[in-house]
Amino acid sequence: MSDTPASKSARLRAILVTASAAAVFLILDLVTKSWAWNNLRPPNKAIAAIGNWFHWSYSFNTGSAFGFMRGQDFSRPVFIVVTLVTVVYMAALVRKLPTDRLYGFFAIGSIIGGALGNMHDRLLRQDTDHLGDLHYGVVDFIRVCAPWSPRGYCWPNFNVADVALVVGVALLIPYLMFHAQPPETSENSPKPESTG
Repeated sequence: MSDTPASKSARLRAILVTASAAAVFLILDLVTKSWAWNNLRPPNKAIAAIGNWFHWSYSFNTGSAFGFMRGQDFSRPVFIVVTLVTVVYMAALVRKLPTDRLYGFFAIGSIIGGALGNMHDRLLRQDTDHLGDLHYGVVDFIRVCAPWSPRGYCWPNFNVADVALVVGVALLIPYLMFHAQPPETSENSPKPESTG
């Protein structure tokens, strides 16, 4: 059965929401990373943005989100491949999922934008380690701390792309659980039995 004009319009709206979310997060991520690269790299010090618990603090992450697999030689190609597979899979979902709830497509766009933002750094950005060796990696610059904790615990540095990925996954999971099946239509509903 061919798509109706209404269904085509709904699909286009879902694609636009996805593309807009991806573009906004990608641009915001690249702009803020560029600022951190130019203003926070050593010997510049961390900047306290909000009290003692929210800081701008540069770090160079050769692993994935929040420092996972940092320093592993195989991590860069692994995460590049994972990113490409993720983006292709997310794009396929945009063509298949029901379009009646757009928050799922905002979630997909957030994941795509965050994934592409971090992949940009893994492909192009290099910095030196404490030994002076060059490595590819991702700029992280957001640090959230708990100054009231016994040791003043700080969460591992992250960036806007990581935020986009977390937000996207947090929204996509309930969408897939509760809204991924097409809504029942009158054509799919059982017809009443004839009384005549």
